[in-house]
Amino acid sequence: MTLWHGRLGGGTAPEVMAFSVSLPFDRALAAVDLEGSRAHVRGLGRAGILTDDEVATLVTAIARVEQELAEGSFAFAPDDEDIHTAVERRVTEIAGDVGAKLHTGRSRNDQVATDLRLYARGALGEIASAVIVLQEVLLNRAKEVGDAYLPGYTHLQRAQPVLLAHHLLAHGHALARDVDRLVSTLARLDVSPLGAGALAGSSLPLDPDAVAADLGFSSRFENSLDAVSDRDFAAEALFDLALLGVHLSRMGEEVVLWSTDEFGFARLDDAYATGSSMLPQKKNPDVGELARGKAGRLIGNLTSLLVTLKGLPLSYNRDLQEDKEPLFDSVEQVRLALAALAGLYATMTFDTHRMQDAADGPSVAAVDLAEWLVERGMPFRQAHGVVGGLVRDALERHVPLAELVAAHPSLGEEAVSLLEPGVAVTRRTTPGGAGPASVAAQLERFVHRLEADRVRIADAARVPVTEDGDVAVG
Repeated sequence: MTLWHGRLGGGTAPEVMAFSVSLPFDRALAAVDLEGSRAHVRGLGRAGILTDDEVATLVTAIARVEQELAEGSFAFAPDDEDIHTAVERRVTEIAGDVGAKLHTGRSRNDQVATDLRLYARGALGEIASAVIVLQEVLLNRAKEVGDAYLPGYTHLQRAQPVLLAHHLLAHGHALARDVDRLVSTLARLDVSPLGAGALAGSSLPLDPDAVAADLGFSSRFENSLDAVSDRDFAAEALFDLALLGVHLSRMGEEVVLWSTDEFGFARLDDAYATGSSMLPQKKNPDVGELARGKAGRLIGNLTSLLVTLKGLPLSYNRDLQEDKEPLFDSVEQVRLALAALAGLYATMTFDTHRMQDAADGPSVAAVDLAEWLVERGMPFRQAHGVVGGLVRDALERHVPLAELVAAHPSLGEEAVSLLEPGVAVTRRTTPGGAGPASVAAQLERFVHRLEADRVRIADAARVPVTEDGDVAVG
């Protein structure tokens, strides 16, 4: 029996049911649907619409459904269009006639909007916490590698030597912005739509403020039309996840490059690599490649929802059913990617000798020669031309750069010391730079940043922080 059987005669065509059914994917909302229903029932009790006995009966029935779902014994019926229909049907089977009062003062429109916000609150909090775990891996590896350095690249060409710790923390800082975005999205979605009804509220004496507080929302909706049609929070979440996926893709690409024989900067642990079905010698960086590939999927999910939303009139339209699969998929793919990359980076072995050999080429210190000339009064553009000419001569004449530097009247033997292995990386002294003192300060600040972000995530997702500082989400 459908939820609208009183208005429409006969049954819904099977083709329509097959086209419109959402139960195969919106089962992911079961837990939050039950949470929302409990709060709604308690609100109906406070309003005097349900007696205390009726509230108790419905709360007990909801608990029974929750247990059946957890145990896997819940029996879905052929005409269960979605998880909301299935839950209400089963509650009514358990509670009898009282079950028919469960939906009083509520529409599937505000029910679904509430469920999706509750889901997003938990899911984004869990994702943000998983980002912190990956950041901690990067932080620990940065501490472990000490003064090891490698070439920094622009245009994938060797540019300047940087500490490996600085390079790893660069990823950590990009991920910190992802945490910022997730926390900001959590703050904006922290509004309860329950009580908006189908689109215009209700004539019953409901108290949406109390129900919002019961569900842990900081406020209730201001406009009922907006409340049931708003999916900005879902689009924002998908953008946050897509950009996070782009950052994970960049990390994956780096692993792919570093683990090649051509680079040789890293060796993957066997547990985080795969082999070839044909080539016995292969050790493939599939985790990195999948992190790279999943980014396209995440961007596609964002695009699909934005296109769905762009032409919808107020208020609710069935098109909004298409908000869930992209969000569920992006949450799951990012969750898996974060866990896999955390394990990969935690177990990866760095070949710091290979890195440092690559960073010790004389031309990588060219800018240091130019800055040395600047310190002695030469305009930078002129200094740039002098050093660039020496590099070109060294390459074309196959003469060591140090020999040309030593012979140049504006440089000489004193400047040759800048080309010694490991010297250039120590000369980066500006705040936030890649030199030892700057990176040491950055490491200390990054530790404090992670501590603060754990608390921010817990506050935004409305979950406790455990004794060891982790966020108890999920």
